[in-house]
Amino acid sequence: MMEGEAGRVFDAYYFAHGCGRPYQRDEAWLGFFDGIAERIAREIAPRTVLDAGCAMGFLVEGLRRRGIEAYGLDISEYAIERVHPDMRPYCRAGSIADPLARSYDLIVSIEVLEHLPADAGRRTIANLCAASPDVLFSSTPFDYKEATHFNVQPPEVWAELFAQCGFVRDVDFDASFITAWAARFRASHAPAARTLRDYERKFWALWKENTDLRTLVLEMRDELAQAEASGRSPEGVEDASTRSLRERLALSESTQAAEASRRRDLELRLQDLQSGVGWGLLTRVRRLRLRLAPEGSRRDRLVKSFLRRMRP
Repeated sequence: MMEGEAGRVFDAYYFAHGCGRPYQRDEAWLGFFDGIAERIAREIAPRTVLDAGCAMGFLVEGLRRRGIEAYGLDISEYAIERVHPDMRPYCRAGSIADPLARSYDLIVSIEVLEHLPADAGRRTIANLCAASPDVLFSSTPFDYKEATHFNVQPPEVWAELFAQCGFVRDVDFDASFITAWAARFRASHAPAARTLRDYERKFWALWKENTDLRTLVLEMRDELAQAEASGRSPEGVEDASTRSLRERLALSESTQAAEASRRRDLELRLQDLQSGVGWGLLTRVRRLRLRLAPEGSRRDRLVKSFLRRMRP
């Protein structure tokens, strides 16, 4: 496909059939982009944003509702014509493969570059990096079935192109609220050794987690196999211990994730308690009690006896 034909390709048929589900102004699409807008506003807090490949402007709309000066650019005139009237002044038709006229605090590009020829994709990344120090980027690494996906690439290809522009992935930023393969690339002036250290730190943590989970699954699989071999129930019927092992095997990863979430929640609650007025008051009362009735003293025994009698 020639670049000049792109505007005609992304027409009514494409938006009805090329996005997994019809791409239109409905609750699901608005909710999806509103969630992205909320995370961007809360976790990045940019003053100005460009949605490079904005389609019908749903992300621009969500960002502007949060007080962010957001703009949109898209090759499809069909999509731009369907931007909400309130957002029309901020969205326009044009190619992100052409140099951008101004700079932004953040540029977002969601599932766009796989639609461009390889040369145009390289130019686009250079354009994005020239216009912003911060790029939220997502491009499918495996959807080859869509007819307009001319440039599907694995994540390392995009990372290399960003690196050629002096941008490296922010390994501590989780962009999976966009897609599982989304990443945040930022202009970096850090020495190569420091960048390598950050990548190694993240790699080690992920490797360790993956290895431990795989070991756990294999241990549970062996335990399950032993249970089946030693005392199989009648054909087609699992005994209680085998069924329990199967359930543990299926739920191991989700259970670990839930436990981690609970631990984090408890830590946050403890921090809230310790920073509150009540905690400080309780601490002062306890210190006064220890001063008036030291541990093990006769007064201490009397106080404890009194408190036991006061319990319901």
